[in-house]
Amino acid sequence: MATSILTHVLAGLFGMGSWVTICGLWVELPLIVPQVPEGWYLPSYISVIVQMANIGPLFVTLMHRFRPGTLKETAVIYFIVGFGILASLFLAFFWSETVVVQGVERSVSLLLLIFFISLVDCTSSVTFLPFMTQLKAEYLMTYYVGEGLSGLVPALVAMVQGVGVMECVNASQILRPNETHLNGSERDTTYLVPHYQPANFSVEAYFFFLAAMMVVCLVAFLLLNYHPAVAREHPNNINGNEDPISRWKNKKSEQKPMMHPQKASQKPKSAFGTGTHTWMQVIYIYIMLAWVTALTNTGLPSVQSYSCLPYGDQAYHWSATMANVANPIACFISMCYTQRSLLLMGVLTSIGSIIGFYIMGMAVLSPCPLLVNDTSGAVIIVLAWFFFIFVLSYVKVIVAVILRDEGHSALVWCGAVVQLGSMLGAVTMFPLVNIYDFFTSGDPCNTNCL
Repeated sequence: MATSILTHVLAGLFGMGSWVTICGLWVELPLIVPQVPEGWYLPSYISVIVQMANIGPLFVTLMHRFRPGTLKETAVIYFIVGFGILASLFLAFFWSETVVVQGVERSVSLLLLIFFISLVDCTSSVTFLPFMTQLKAEYLMTYYVGEGLSGLVPALVAMVQGVGVMECVNASQILRPNETHLNGSERDTTYLVPHYQPANFSVEAYFFFLAAMMVVCLVAFLLLNYHPAVAREHPNNINGNEDPISRWKNKKSEQKPMMHPQKASQKPKSAFGTGTHTWMQVIYIYIMLAWVTALTNTGLPSVQSYSCLPYGDQAYHWSATMANVANPIACFISMCYTQRSLLLMGVLTSIGSIIGFYIMGMAVLSPCPLLVNDTSGAVIIVLAWFFFIFVLSYVKVIVAVILRDEGHSALVWCGAVVQLGSMLGAVTMFPLVNIYDFFTSGDPCNTNCL
């Protein structure tokens, strides 16, 4: 066979471990939020904590740039995956523990463990993707499918768990009988409040599942390194034995910095990889990537609850689920229809951005966005989230395909730009959400916008 089915499976399972813990945490929020003192401020806290974890990819990128060859990529991957397994296990045991900090109850253990799993996932951007250059180009698409499944699989498990299943009940129905201090008008109140149904299994069991996913990632990585069938899938090792001279040349080429100054007599081409793109094209590619990741990784997720909860809890849950479905679908399509067009990249980025502006507009109008009491409003916001992630995920694949052709260093910088874009999105949104209260929390049992 031209390609190995086993290698495709392993590449997909390896990709699933890249962001499975953070993506899994996002879809579990409806069960976590009611039990932690941070409440619905927790999503914006997570966005900032994830960006603090960029110290990991920053260290790897700087080492690659200034001390090429010193940091062993394979050893780093083993370390971060093993660390991710331990962090996920500790998360299962200590996520609900709280301590009092300056007179305020805080989920210190939860926030600290979120930082640790974020450190793992962020560092995967500058290690997992460059590692895939050791295999043939077609396996990069499979890796991206697996990365998309890192959000979808936890979402499906959360659906089985029954995350976010609730009903709107009269507030007086959930008042405890011993609350005799309430006056008559308060006991007879008729406003609706959300009442969440018990989950089919606990948050702790869900975090154990995430730890198991990281174990699967570790096993897949071991097999990608040592299985004989995978060794035959290296682009310069078709017959199973790579020429030592070719290996030395490849190692030397990987150690070259991605960009370096051009001589005055040369055309203004970029100096990394094949050098087929001009400096303006390189800048354009990375600006598009930074903008897309700022929107999809932190910017819009920070306000997802504000944009969806006014339409009901099911709208919020389905928007999160369909967003996770959109990513692997886009990656599957890219396997059959691979594009390297910079024009298409710009067009799709514009379309995705317009959809993102609609989502942001609904978040700003919360708790009374457009069509708030109409079923069509919920359908539109769910579809908006699906196509927003679908279109911009395809853009990210276009960028990866272009940079895959340019070599290992280009993909290292690709991961760095992804984290930079995510950081910019988080830094922008955090003060708007938590300091200036620019957004008003949506009510899934909304009765104030009639």
